[in-house]
Amino acid sequence: MATKTARGNQRLTKVHRGGNRIIWAMVMLGAILLGMAPWAWSQTPASGPGQPVDGDWLIVHLGAEPATLNPITATDAYASRINDYIYESLLRRDPQTLELVPVLAESWDVSDDHLTYTFHLRKDVRWQDGTPFTARDVLFSFQRIKDPKVDAAHLRNYYRDIEKLEVLDDYTIRYHYRIPYFRALEFCGGIPIVPAHLFDDDTDFNQHPIGRKPLGTGPYRFVRWDTGKEIVLERNDSYWGKKPHLERIVFKIITDNTVALQVLKKGGLDLMGLRPIQWVKQTNSKRFQKRFRKLKYYLPSYSYIGWNLRTPLFSDRRVRRAMTMLLDRQTILDRLLYGLGTVVTGNFYVNSPDYNTAVRPYPYDPAGAVALLKEAGWEDHDGDGILDKNGTPFRFEFLISAGSMFAEQLATILQQNLKEVGIQMSIRKLEWAVFIQKIQSHDFDACTLGWSLGWESDPYQVWHSSQADKGSNFVGFRNQEADRIIEEARREFDPQKRRALYHRFHEILHEEQPYTFLFTTEALVAVDRRFQNVKVYPMGLEPRQWWVPLEHQKYGKARP
Repeated sequence: MATKTARGNQRLTKVHRGGNRIIWAMVMLGAILLGMAPWAWSQTPASGPGQPVDGDWLIVHLGAEPATLNPITATDAYASRINDYIYESLLRRDPQTLELVPVLAESWDVSDDHLTYTFHLRKDVRWQDGTPFTARDVLFSFQRIKDPKVDAAHLRNYYRDIEKLEVLDDYTIRYHYRIPYFRALEFCGGIPIVPAHLFDDDTDFNQHPIGRKPLGTGPYRFVRWDTGKEIVLERNDSYWGKKPHLERIVFKIITDNTVALQVLKKGGLDLMGLRPIQWVKQTNSKRFQKRFRKLKYYLPSYSYIGWNLRTPLFSDRRVRRAMTMLLDRQTILDRLLYGLGTVVTGNFYVNSPDYNTAVRPYPYDPAGAVALLKEAGWEDHDGDGILDKNGTPFRFEFLISAGSMFAEQLATILQQNLKEVGIQMSIRKLEWAVFIQKIQSHDFDACTLGWSLGWESDPYQVWHSSQADKGSNFVGFRNQEADRIIEEARREFDPQKRRALYHRFHEILHEEQPYTFLFTTEALVAVDRRFQNVKVYPMGLEPRQWWVPLEHQKYGKARP
């Protein structure tokens, strides 16, 4: 499963790791408002009979191991998904209404000029070690995000226009913006918060033990992390708010999705995302259907191939466009993913009005691609069957994450297509943590990944040139017009005017092709039928609302 947090920043995800999306990382604005494809409410199971009761565990498939559980430095959807149970912020999106609602803040005030945001904090909240939660924790977290020595560039850009965070008293804070930002309330209220009392002046924040032993204010507390095996959370019985019914949530780390399905069928998992072939061909038996619900729904995300524009091979947009034209995306979608998705052309969610539907995908056109490559100077000048330019052969390495069968299939198809026109591509598989490290250090030629999105879009994190050195713009895209549009859109509170800016930005990305945009696919999920109150919300599933009748409970204090 993949997740998003209430903060709204984009999270890296493995490309098509099997529909693993439970609460696709972040905040969102509403399916109906966005013109989203109609929700299949017939697939939403109603609550079971009887009153909810406490007990039982939820065993969840985790397709890769997160690098850290520090909520400020974590960048991947795996960590976000776990931290969503442990940590809280001032506000969150209600899963059903999608309105911002109070959590650690009781109330808030916004000035008419959109420059000051005042939050009044709850006085009854404690960290899971019993220490009171106060404004000092928010200030400390804000200061860490702003600190350039902290690995939080993916967050820092959202707080760049805040002049200061003022602590008025132990339970009142005020943000001061230098310019208006249309998502300010979301990010001020959704700031990731860590317990200040665990840190001292000599602490290296990036290496602090909280990355392996998180401590939050949320409904679940961290128990243990068995590397390569599982991460275990238990219900926080001292939680200040409404306590969940499930006693434990266990994230079982299984990098091979085929193995994960076998474990699911044997009863070792309760919840996992399915690959398209598993959805279509491997989970249709009466026995499986009797034991598991299968849920299918769209959430904001897309997959892509990223070209490192810093390398001479991919610095020319004609080459990048040719690479896109050498991949038959529609056929790949139909044959490998069984048509469970949509080919996309840009960075906005395909069912959002911010997405420019007038931009059509480049066709699969090998002859046109060869012509573009020739125009850019790439021909087989020495007759060895490999394109070359100024004596340099066209060879590059394509990084994929180990355990992603689709990524491997995609890479193999691309490799063959490129070979036919004289380009040599080698494929390198890396474990997720190493893979992400290579991407973030810009040590790659090309790779395939995915982004999970918020309902309201801000391309700054991924596409502004300021984020190219230390940020999520790891392909190194730099474009003056794009920068101007991104900055202007941030200050535009009129959705229609902002949408016009984003449509032009979409056109720029299409012209430049820093990514070969692939697909938005459907989330494909299997969940054990013993769980009640399993509903599909616009943000996905919400396991904190689930419960199991006593007669169907498998785990717990009185059970094995």
